[in-house]
Amino acid sequence: MEAMSDLEKFLHDRDSLPLAIQCALIHLQFETIHPFLDGNGRVGRLLIALLMHERSVLKQPLLYISLYLKRNRVEYYDRLMDVRINGNWEGWVKFFLRGIAEVARKSAQTAQNIVELRDEGLAAARAKGKHEAALLDMLFEHPIIDVRAAEKMLGTSYVTASQAVSSLEELGYLTETTGQKRNKIYRFSRYLGLFEETEPAAAEEGQADVTDHE
Repeated sequence: MEAMSDLEKFLHDRDSLPLAIQCALIHLQFETIHPFLDGNGRVGRLLIALLMHERSVLKQPLLYISLYLKRNRVEYYDRLMDVRINGNWEGWVKFFLRGIAEVARKSAQTAQNIVELRDEGLAAARAKGKHEAALLDMLFEHPIIDVRAAEKMLGTSYVTASQAVSSLEELGYLTETTGQKRNKIYRFSRYLGLFEETEPAAAEEGQADVTDHE
């Protein structure tokens, strides 16, 4: 409890260190304290994004540091232990800052890709019709739909919504996922693919959290 109390005070320290370095120290110290039986890794990584959001560095708490830590799992463990055993804080901070920079660059590129996809998609959809363009624009908020959902979103008849869905499927923006003749479900595959390119492999996702069972 004393260690958590000290960490809480450090969380509210706005003057001693640059924020990114402070996040590096907070994450390592939280993982070292290990206050919960499970979920320490998830909470420790969440603290990074939440603190940056609270300090207005991020407009939304969306910095996905987990991918960097999973891709560099062995070095991550080694860096944590090197601090605990040898006091090598500098090595840990450099590793952490490289991760922040890498993730930030990839996030910025993904954001640019989304803008380009939207511009390209709307131009192609408008050539098909106004309902296609309206539906494609809505897909950025609702990337998984069926025709009934499209009908409700567009405020049109079922037939009109079905035609709009079919048009976007022909253009390659929607992909049917069930293989069924009825109750079909579609995903905005071009959009979701932008995120899947940077997500951990399915096999890694099935493994235990990188720090939860340290």
